Amino acid sequence: MSIHPRDALHGADAPLPPTLPVCDHYCGTPKTMQRSLQLQADMTREFGRCVFDVTLDCEDGAPVGEEAAHAALVADMALAAPPEARIAARLHPVGHPAFAGDMATIAGRAGARLTHLMIPKVESAADIDAAERALLQAYAPGLPLHALIESPAAVQRAFEIAAHPRVQSISFGLMDFVSAHGGAIPSSAMGSEGQFTHPLVVRAKLEIAAAAHAAGKVPAHCVVTEFRNTATLTHAARRAAHEFGYTRMWSIHPAQIRPILDAFAPDARLVREACDILLAAERAGWAPISFGSVLHDRASYRHHWLLLERERAAGHNLPHEVARWFP
Repeated sequence: MSIHPRDALHGADAPLPPTLPVCDHYCGTPKTMQRSLQLQADMTREFGRCVFDVTLDCEDGAPVGEEAAHAALVADMALAAPPEARIAARLHPVGHPAFAGDMATIAGRAGARLTHLMIPKVESAADIDAAERALLQAYAPGLPLHALIESPAAVQRAFEIAAHPRVQSISFGLMDFVSAHGGAIPSSAMGSEGQFTHPLVVRAKLEIAAAAHAAGKVPAHCVVTEFRNTATLTHAARRAAHEFGYTRMWSIHPAQIRPILDAFAPDARLVREACDILLAAERAGWAPISFGSVLHDRASYRHHWLLLERERAAGHNLPHEVARWFP
């Protein structure tokens, strides 16, 4: 009987990172949240599966003084969504007065319907500890936490944050990171070009990506604010995926979702090659093989397997010969 690649290639010494959709779409007003959930449902029917997450935003979405009502609305929307929906929520930061209420309402009422909770402005693993304690008080099961790193000090602690067992993904908060430097980084570094060229921003991005991969977690790239310029967004997404090691990216406008899916998908030629290598490896019982006069072994097989998983996470269907591995 054939051994599934996940069983053959990934043991305790080489665990698989989580497989998450490559796009995480953020929305915060009642109208944009409803529209985003409808778009997710429409694209789920189109693709045959849910291809992006919708994160309902309390931090930037809740009007000042109406945080409790906004949290209740987020919980209501999550509970009303269809079972196949992938819905998350961004809470207020751990130190914010609304954080406890957010957690009690959203996790307490709708925790079973959520994929994860995003915790913004995480400065250290202690913030994740505090969020986890609040989560366990509100909702017993193990809902993952995602951490948003937004300051120079937090970048220094990215490895300890990523290593926390409750953390599934870490994201880079570009705009707050630039602002935290008190004018030492120009505002151009918040743009689609500057964020890939300013040395301090580049260093932070690489540190976060490296920390995530070291801990077997998912690195999520920051927003591109020029949301109506599809070409700019596509270029930035490709750089994030192919030069900076990110496997997920934030969207802040519906027009950004499809370009992110396409940009994070591997090249079609590489997908075909990965299929051929893995099928040959399966026939060899996952022993080393020569393919195209090149040696391939388990390290190579893991690389090509993860490439197929990235193709699926980007919403693309795989060739029929390997589709049986992805029920």
